[in-house]
Amino acid sequence: MSGHESGANTGVAGRLGLSARVAAMPTNQIADIADLAREDPSVIRLWIGEGDLPTPDFIRVAAEQAMQAGQTRYTYAHGLPALRRALADYHARHWGVAVDPGRFSVTAGGVQAMMQAFQAILEPGDEVIAPVPTWPNLDAIVRINHGKMVPVPFRVNDGRFSLDLDDLVAAIGPRTRAIAINSPSNPTGWVMPREQMAELVRIARARGLWIFSDEVYGLFVDGDRPAPSFLEVTEPDDRLLVTNTFSKNWCMTGWRAGWVIFPDGMSRVFENLSQYNTTGVATFIQQAAISALNEGDPGVRALVARTMAARDVLLDALAGIPEITVVKPEGGFYLFFGVRGMNDAFSTAVRILREAGVGLAPGSAFGPGGSGYLRLCFAIDPALAAEAARRLDAFFAGTRET
Repeated sequence: MSGHESGANTGVAGRLGLSARVAAMPTNQIADIADLAREDPSVIRLWIGEGDLPTPDFIRVAAEQAMQAGQTRYTYAHGLPALRRALADYHARHWGVAVDPGRFSVTAGGVQAMMQAFQAILEPGDEVIAPVPTWPNLDAIVRINHGKMVPVPFRVNDGRFSLDLDDLVAAIGPRTRAIAINSPSNPTGWVMPREQMAELVRIARARGLWIFSDEVYGLFVDGDRPAPSFLEVTEPDDRLLVTNTFSKNWCMTGWRAGWVIFPDGMSRVFENLSQYNTTGVATFIQQAAISALNEGDPGVRALVARTMAARDVLLDALAGIPEITVVKPEGGFYLFFGVRGMNDAFSTAVRILREAGVGLAPGSAFGPGGSGYLRLCFAIDPALAAEAARRLDAFFAGTRET
């Protein structure tokens, strides 16, 4: 956030009597970049975590049919029972875990799932430990809920990110309430091994801590198996909150539908949180979500294959640009690449947008440790990935000539 923006927010807070913590929230640098060129069709939009494909027709038709059938009234704050059963089946299919449908709450997107998860567990002044760089919304959501995020930097070796659990343990203090893990990681592409998850669960049990797990990118990995889930190494009564979204797997970013999985005994808590935050998700959107879960596996497999093909195109091309250090991510759909000599990631992203017509996210948006990086979303057509790579190559070649 610039000094001008900070001062403006402070002035408004004082004049109108706004919440100080809300007024102090930084602007989202990724959105700032996107706002510069949202209406420019010539720009290749790789700045945000969104693919280039529309929602599949069968999902859209399910919503249309539900609306035509009059399913436009208030419904279960928790989510339709049929959708919660479909979510349980989805986790059983992909991770081999049996999660009772009563442990799911349907939310207005993954962000709302995160919001309600932290509303459920945080008291003012509580701390949430998280590996960084990480998605900026995590820090903002913790702050909104009167908490404080304690960053623990990933270790970096030859451009590859890793997490040492000893670093997490060293950050635990008297106000620690939770440890937040995003695996596969946005933006780094790191994937937490199953054995490390199990060890973290043992640590959390011994310390009486919550684990918050954002598992949005779990299917975006190579091979036939998804990324490990904390659901595979926990019991129903463990202090575990898992959030996810329909946005990525089924190209439903604008629909705003997600879910949170909570421990046994918290059903009423999350029902109340949904009731008082959003009063539930529109029934026709939930019917579309049921179709996505029950009929969408082949399409998701094809989407993941297409995404990884685009990744490989970009990896090959960027590896040939001397200014860039890039490694293959273990999961997710981002390249988080270093740029040699870059002093200001935001200014560099603006310059690349204006001069090369490629929209990237500045690494500084992702907190400590991100300032030397740019993030690129490769959930796109491989041909578009090739064009983006060509433009980036030309941009960096031009910088060498000036």
